[in-house]
Amino acid sequence: MTCYFPNTTALTQRLDSPAVKLVICFCAAWCDTCKEYQPKFQGLASQHPEACFIWVDIEDHPELLGDEDVENFPTIAIVEHTAVRFMGTILPHIEHLDRLIVAMQAPGKSQQTDLPDNLLSLLKG
Repeated sequence: MTCYFPNTTALTQRLDSPAVKLVICFCAAWCDTCKEYQPKFQGLASQHPEACFIWVDIEDHPELLGDEDVENFPTIAIVEHTAVRFMGTILPHIEHLDRLIVAMQAPGKSQQTDLPDNLLSLLKG
């Protein structure tokens, strides 16, 4: 599997697949932590083919955050069937994200966030 980027044909095609779970990492190109985290995030995508991993540079795509504030990196959103299951900052250790994704496989409630309601449409561009 691969890591996708907003407003690309590959992401649009992937989002058109049924029952897509999104794992979105909100980061910034200037952030040293993000630079180190990105290849690990991309590597984790191959371990979770059921999920669509998306890397979002918040300065290139601020519209994807809506009214949500990102104060620390990496900030992760896990979205399932358009419902936000998790939104928050995690430590930049990829095994933490791996465990979170596994934990999210169990049914659960959505988390209240200020992400835009039309996030899927915005990701497609």
